[in-house]
Amino acid sequence: MDSEERTTNRSEQKSRKILRSLIRKQPWDLLLVIGTGVSAAVAPEIPALCSWRSCIEAVIEAAEQLEVLHPGDVAEFRKKVIKDRDLLVVAHDLIRKMSPRTGDTKPNFFQDCLMEVFDNLEQHIQNPVVLQSIIRLMERGTMVLTTNYDNLLEIFGQQQGKPMESLDLKDKDKVLQWARGHIKYGVLHIHGLYTDPCGMVLDPSGYKDVTQDPEVMEVLQNLYLTKSFLFVGCGETLRDQIFQALFLYTVKNKVDLEHYMLVLKENEDHFFKLQADMLLHGIKVVSYGDCFEYFPEYVQDLTAQICKQRSPDADRVDSTTLLGRIERFLLQLEFNAN
Repeated sequence: MDSEERTTNRSEQKSRKILRSLIRKQPWDLLLVIGTGVSAAVAPEIPALCSWRSCIEAVIEAAEQLEVLHPGDVAEFRKKVIKDRDLLVVAHDLIRKMSPRTGDTKPNFFQDCLMEVFDNLEQHIQNPVVLQSIIRLMERGTMVLTTNYDNLLEIFGQQQGKPMESLDLKDKDKVLQWARGHIKYGVLHIHGLYTDPCGMVLDPSGYKDVTQDPEVMEVLQNLYLTKSFLFVGCGETLRDQIFQALFLYTVKNKVDLEHYMLVLKENEDHFFKLQADMLLHGIKVVSYGDCFEYFPEYVQDLTAQICKQRSPDADRVDSTTLLGRIERFLLQLEFNAN
């Protein structure tokens, strides 16, 4: 694509319409679900952040270099990454292969490989526009959860002076506080975080304590019923077993809900089929454009439009204040006349 064509496309991109039902949402009515697309936009130099496939390939490479995976297994998993369409299954198999044979997922070498892959993340933040937008929404009450292992958002937020807190599903008290809106700058990592030696799980069986806890499940699923989830940079999230276990399995009448998903429109037929399919889950699929480079600007514009919406409560306060001032002014006129 030459510079003139790129300029034309960007001009067309700026005129892209955004659903009014989305931009009229108040920030505290939203719950952002962050996927690999966000990390890819922020730190494009780290291939492992670009997609599930890239992440798995990077972990396999690290496992080979650290000599924690047999060469035969390395070759086999590389074939699976190329051939298998269900990368989540490949990831499940990989973490189990690097775990004790007892079936327990911890301790394991998978964490060591991720630490190798995600070393010195803060040095690789190149385009913080999307992170700035997310922080702006969080300031106004938007909640955030992620399927990512990285903590780029927390690193950036701390650099901006925000009391960011990384959470995982192992800490019931923290999860309940977050779900009830008491941890303003909390980011819930439903797969765990690469920096936590106890934390990373790909299989719902690793979260039995959560999924079998009625109090936790009621609070989490209530979010899916009462908030508008906004999927940002997500591809496989709805097929993610942990996300399904937490939000989808027992939530009924999903078609009556109103969630949103921002996607790249590479193929029109695929895009419109996805739109129709996702409406059955109560999710409106929205295109940010036909090129990934449009993604940060679209998120920035969307955030700006959401944040400029006035709260109905604020309007009522302003109205009450104005009436009060008018009443005081009339009383003062009456007093002066007497």
